[in-house]
Amino acid sequence: MPILYADRIRLRASEREDIPLFLKWINDPDVCEYLEQYAVLNRVHEENWFEQVSSGPRTELPLVIEVRQADETWTPIGNLAFLNIHPVNLSAEIGIMIGEKEYWDQGYGTEAMRRMCQYGFEELNLHRIFLRVFEGNERGKNAYRKVGFVYEGTMRQARYHRGRYWDVDFMSIIRSEWQSNP
Repeated sequence: MPILYADRIRLRASEREDIPLFLKWINDPDVCEYLEQYAVLNRVHEENWFEQVSSGPRTELPLVIEVRQADETWTPIGNLAFLNIHPVNLSAEIGIMIGEKEYWDQGYGTEAMRRMCQYGFEELNLHRIFLRVFEGNERGKNAYRKVGFVYEGTMRQARYHRGRYWDVDFMSIIRSEWQSNP
């Protein structure tokens, strides 16, 4: 897969060298607050995960989100990926993590999601892209709405976290919606 470029970011294939960075992000309680992460991971867990996704479909390989710096170098700030692409329904779940907190609330996640949706609809011929967003993640919901995702429904009390049950919302975007408002 070629590197995908947008205005301020690029999305490139993840490499084994990215594992320490992924491990740092996924073990940060602030970063994984709204991710489906239940326990601390060590390097062996992360390496096993990487081997598994690397040997799976190339279209589901996590991509590293990098931000262009003033000196024209690139800084990794997070990752995103399509999950479980369905070959008949042409649908996929998408997941994103911005691991570098100093890059939060600057539109990088929105830009990455927009570019990934473009890739999904225009290159992978997807019909529908969906995601799950956990109760309380208003920053995420706002970013997804900016890309064009719409609320579909709620799985009530479907996530157990910090001693209580939380709702999980589903949001999606259909190719025709994307085409009318890219």
